[in-house]
Amino acid sequence: MTILVTGGLGFIGSAVIRRLIRTTDHVIVNVDKETYAASHDALEEARGHRRHIHLKADICDAEAMHAAFAQWKPEVVMHLAAESHVDRSIDGPAEFIRTNVVGTQVLLEAARAHWSALEGAAKAAFRFHHISTDEVFGALDHGDPPFDATTPYDPRSPYSASKAASDHLVRAWQHTYGFPAFVSNTTNNYGPWQFPEKLIPLVSLNALEGKPLPVYGDGSNVRDWIHVDDHAEALCLAALGGGKPGETYCIGPRQERTNLEVVKAICATLDRLRPDPAGPRERLITFVKDRPGHDFRYAMDPSRAEAALGWRARHDFETGLEATLRWYLDHESWWGPIRARRYAGERLGQGKSA
Repeated sequence: MTILVTGGLGFIGSAVIRRLIRTTDHVIVNVDKETYAASHDALEEARGHRRHIHLKADICDAEAMHAAFAQWKPEVVMHLAAESHVDRSIDGPAEFIRTNVVGTQVLLEAARAHWSALEGAAKAAFRFHHISTDEVFGALDHGDPPFDATTPYDPRSPYSASKAASDHLVRAWQHTYGFPAFVSNTTNNYGPWQFPEKLIPLVSLNALEGKPLPVYGDGSNVRDWIHVDDHAEALCLAALGGGKPGETYCIGPRQERTNLEVVKAICATLDRLRPDPAGPRERLITFVKDRPGHDFRYAMDPSRAEAALGWRARHDFETGLEATLRWYLDHESWWGPIRARRYAGERLGQGKSA
């Protein structure tokens, strides 16, 4: 079949495409407008593969989206394109509204027009999978049960509000038009090819360079960390048959850690893999002013998704983190030029990337 993936040059999108190329015979149409965080290198062997087509286009461009559906006639859509960095959304929310809300509406309309013209088995088999975040549910306190598919929405940042709006649009199109769409929400992703503005690569690369390791507040904020390859596996299982229209799938690994615990784990692992003559890297930890509206804790209950998809996260956080840090040690040729351009500066990122 043909699968249209939006945001396929992003961190999670590229992991999805790598998995689809490696494990299926499907054709992948990768729609990506190539923003600052896009990486062709992250496609690995999918780059230039005969079953991978890259279409440089903006999901907000209705003409381009309708043309893409008309030309490639996808059977499945996996919608990952999004602005995703919380700090950037605080500084400039307009682009988040444009891409995450307007872009999703434009894509839904192009997909609905395509689906409406289908007949019989082709129409029945079509699926639209919208990939979202746990941040739409708001924040948890100590002892609160994790988020699940029944948790009311309570977004707290421009980023999470824009993603919540896009989730609501997808569900409205499913309910109003019978459009075969479903949503998945996930936790913080980490792994290879993550853009260096996010928490784990930023702290890791700062630590390697002997720079301060900025931690918001007192570092007590809690996140649930999933390896990107585990997330990509769940997304592909959902998109290729496991996902049912109208459903919500909460995808998580049960790997809660405070931000300070994550930073200390990075320091300890790098101290072992590449010792610093100046001493243990925990000396570089610097507590900085908390960001506005910083949610305290996110966590997901993935039990329903695990049962529905026959999936469970394979990586535990410690081994996944070490593999990730080894990857960054071996790929300075990729992240070095990005750091030199100083897209992220010294700021701490704690959102998710798509």
